[in-house]
Amino acid sequence: MLMKTVVFVCMLATVAYAVPAQEKRIHHHADLSDHAHNDAEGFQYDHEAFLGKEEAKTFDQLTPEESKEKLAKIVDRIDTDKDGYVSHAELHYWIKHRQRRYIEENVNKNWKDYDKNQDDKIGWEEYKNTTYGYYLGEEFDDVEDKATYQSMLTRDERRFKNADQDGDGIATREEFTAFLHPEEFEYMKDVVVQETVEDIDKDGDGKINLNEYIGDMYTPESGESEPDWVQTEKKHFSEFRDTNKDGYLDAAEVADWILPGEVDHADNEAKHLIHETDTDKDGFLTLSEMLENLEFIKTSTITDFGAMSFEGHDEL
Repeated sequence: MLMKTVVFVCMLATVAYAVPAQEKRIHHHADLSDHAHNDAEGFQYDHEAFLGKEEAKTFDQLTPEESKEKLAKIVDRIDTDKDGYVSHAELHYWIKHRQRRYIEENVNKNWKDYDKNQDDKIGWEEYKNTTYGYYLGEEFDDVEDKATYQSMLTRDERRFKNADQDGDGIATREEFTAFLHPEEFEYMKDVVVQETVEDIDKDGDGKINLNEYIGDMYTPESGESEPDWVQTEKKHFSEFRDTNKDGYLDAAEVADWILPGEVDHADNEAKHLIHETDTDKDGFLTLSEMLENLEFIKTSTITDFGAMSFEGHDEL
């Protein structure tokens, strides 16, 4: 089970950091898409923002008639006041819903693995034994990199205790969500920062110097010329990240770097979709306007068609 967990963590890291290397530490709330938002190169970002990442793949396989039929159902869902128009507020809410769904599904998937006694709570001992139990008796003696696994256990326990707001050693579903996705919760901010510093701070002084900062993103290979973006990141470190100009990033500066003031990407995407598909420029979308722009909508975040692929299967 331990190796399964390590693989799962690696998968999460791959999803969370499917961005250029120099940006991989920056946490945003659940991403709308792993693709760049550049309409000149295609509309895949919009596609996934409207539909959700996995569901967008399903929609790509529908025939034109099936696409129109499913789009009509989705527009009906988005139009909560049933006035025949999709407003910015309704579209914004829908896209936020698509963001939240990824996290909810991830938590639900893991919940079954860890709630062994099925009491709808997960105690630290349940989590620890499920994740590390096979190795605990031997104190990781059978593990090749013993120190790494001991460090993982220590980090998991600290994060669990921080997520466990009432300190009873048992995580509710909300607290377990904070454990799995700490960047989504304000009260977990210090944990995210601490873990980041520990990952990058190789000399153990509790701060991040320039070499550590760059080393986390880039390791030169023999004979390789340094990419331009490395020089850019060096400038960012000295000019923007290191605000007190002492040559290091302390916890507060790391927080400013990896947890920036949140941009509401769902709001921006809602505005963008209306701008691109609102043919009569009245500030609202109708089904006919969306059908006229079906190719654009098909590559957008609002069309969570996968979840609506099966008749009668209503989970939206």
